[in-house]
Amino acid sequence: MTSMRKLSFFDKALIELDKALQTRASAQRMAQRPTPAPDPESLKNAREISDEDKQKAARLMRVNHAGEVSAQALYQGQAFTAKLPHVRKQMQHAAEEEIDHLAWCEDRLEELGAKPSVLNPIWYAGSFALGAFAGLVGDKWSLGFVEETEKQVVEHLQEHLDQLPQDDLKTRSIIEQMQVDEAEHGDMAKQAGAAELPAPIKAVMKITSKIMTKSSYWI
Repeated sequence: MTSMRKLSFFDKALIELDKALQTRASAQRMAQRPTPAPDPESLKNAREISDEDKQKAARLMRVNHAGEVSAQALYQGQAFTAKLPHVRKQMQHAAEEEIDHLAWCEDRLEELGAKPSVLNPIWYAGSFALGAFAGLVGDKWSLGFVEETEKQVVEHLQEHLDQLPQDDLKTRSIIEQMQVDEAEHGDMAKQAGAAELPAPIKAVMKITSKIMTKSSYWI
């Protein structure tokens, strides 16, 4: 019989690295929900979007995909260092839903003939480190970081909805469901006891987000 032993920090780090590799390699197979789709009747009445509109939608979805890569890393990093079991469980649940988002973005990028950002490994590494640090500082601050992150993501997704062509119903359906889920993640963090982040930290988060979105839009 194999004896059980307590996992070391190195063991846990290897487990998280394995999760990262599995998520990046097979998000579409790991997704628990199908890609959101518009009502078939509405598709019949929608015009075919132009090549220019497809290119714009692809760039927006590349940004969203990069955001989901970062979200995966953020939640996994926080779960890695969370002190309270219920907080760790909530972070893991949110990470699972973010896998759905990752798969949906990949599906739409393929349909649009585009590829994810080549900068994704950088976003993943930075976000994991940030999430792990937030968890080390304390669960209430880690939850506060989640609440503020999701608030900014919801606003960011609304900007994308405003920029999308009205007839691009497929992309719109995906973003709208992502927006609903992200809002729920923010509410979950608030109800779990999230602390209000200081204004300077919120400002830095906005600046960092802009750097990621601007670069992922083109690369």
